Amino acid sequence: MKITTVKELLEAKVVWGEELIGKHVYSACGSDMMSDVLAYVKDQSVLLTGLVNSQVIRTAEMMDMVCIVFVRSKVPNQEMIELAKESGIVLLATDKRLYDACGILYSNGLCGNGVRRG
Repeated sequence: MKITTVKELLEAKVVWGEELIGKHVYSACGSDMMSDVLAYVKDQSVLLTGLVNSQVIRTAEMMDMVCIVFVRSKVPNQEMIELAKESGIVLLATDKRLYDACGILYSNGLCGNGVRRG
């Protein structure tokens, strides 16, 4: 699924990375606990989270993620945006709750990490 599709499905706005939203994501992870992200993410993913601090960007960078979606109307600060720019990570923001956003992406074909639909 392309990041443009994620943006449309979640009615999200691009915080940073408009020129990169044509990239593909292959799985999704929804968590406010970065330790879980580090433990379970295995391939290029989109991270959905309500956590807003620089650790989110650093975790996504370590896991080679290409997109972060901030849920519940959360917006990253300028420091986070600068870190994302340095790493080439697209930042999106949506009003949707984490559970709803994950469900929307899953029901439209974006699977959880390591899960492939038949």
